[in-house]
Amino acid sequence: MTRVLHVLDHSLPMHSGYTFRTRAILKAQEALGLEVRGVTGQRHTAPTPADPEVVDGLTFYRAGGASGGLPLVREWSEVTALADRIVKLAREWRPDVLHAHSPALCGLAALKAGRKLGIPVVYEIRAFWEDAAVGNGTGREGSAKYWLTRVLENDVVSGADHVVTICEGLRTDLIARGFPPEKLSIMPNGVDLDLFGDPLPRDAALAAELGLGEGPVIGFLGSFYPYEGLDDLIAAMPAIVARVPAARLLLVGGGPAEADLRAQAQASPVADAIRFVGRVPHHEVDRYYSLVDVVCYPRKAMRLTDLVTPLKPLEAMAQGKLVSASDVGGHRELIRHGQTGTLFPPDDPVGLAAALSELLGTPQSWNAQREVARDFVRSSHDWALNVRRYLPVYQALLPNHRMPAIAA
Repeated sequence: MTRVLHVLDHSLPMHSGYTFRTRAILKAQEALGLEVRGVTGQRHTAPTPADPEVVDGLTFYRAGGASGGLPLVREWSEVTALADRIVKLAREWRPDVLHAHSPALCGLAALKAGRKLGIPVVYEIRAFWEDAAVGNGTGREGSAKYWLTRVLENDVVSGADHVVTICEGLRTDLIARGFPPEKLSIMPNGVDLDLFGDPLPRDAALAAELGLGEGPVIGFLGSFYPYEGLDDLIAAMPAIVARVPAARLLLVGGGPAEADLRAQAQASPVADAIRFVGRVPHHEVDRYYSLVDVVCYPRKAMRLTDLVTPLKPLEAMAQGKLVSASDVGGHRELIRHGQTGTLFPPDDPVGLAAALSELLGTPQSWNAQREVARDFVRSSHDWALNVRRYLPVYQALLPNHRMPAIAA
């Protein structure tokens, strides 16, 4: 049986889009007959992490220690600790391939360990982390840190035996940097339909508790970062309510932009139509999805949003929800306007309001759009099917190892 060791920034039991994608990949690979384990670096900060630790039936190992010290020295210390833990684990468990996931520090640790062990390395890029830092407000495009991160990313891509990206935008950008297309493949974001494929009926008691009335309800469930564009959605609500008086906005989650968004909503002339719920336990997210008719993703136009496809719209489609989103590159890879969702101009509250008002005013079209979107997820973004794309990558690196037989 082929063994794959996944090298990770952090993992379950921490909750994030990163950990949920990791869980889906590892579970789907196990179902295909691969033997998988994960190892995390010092940025895994769950309280009292065990080593090893079994979470949801998956086994994770920890580098241990704390991340700290001066910049560059701190990062190199993290890489060294993670590489040492990989080597120690690999000598016990003997994986056939190291599969590192961004950020580049994980890739660098995997390359360092892989060279010592003679094990091939696959590096998977979920986002360019210099762009992610700009998006969440912790970095500035063009700064020394930005370019240093980009150089490190390029070094890891050069050193890896194969590179996987989550979407065409990232792959195209790497080709433009001069990397050969044959070294690059795509593993798109997906949905575990065992978790998201059976939506709950509308929770009438919760709707009454939140004062949502009969709706329709526009919703956003996720992290409140500035690049998500929730300020544009709040700014669009007066025009939406003017055309659809019963419309309500439900915002579930939290993050760096939350205080500013709450203040903006409180000052809105339609403040009574906007509800903030805060963060909710992961196992209760389905209850809030059940209240929403249209899930809206008004991301700002920038490198991050143009290059990276988000996971949330796919989860919403699987839940049988209408999806509306700004017309940026990452959304266009997932949403066909008028078929699987509705696109509107980014950074434009007026255009957003017009598009959502038109959608809310044509409920006769909703069922057909929902079904097209769910069929799209089932056919193109089901983890159980998509994870098979890894097999030829591993096979090319491990010619003497037999991959699991896959039924047609």
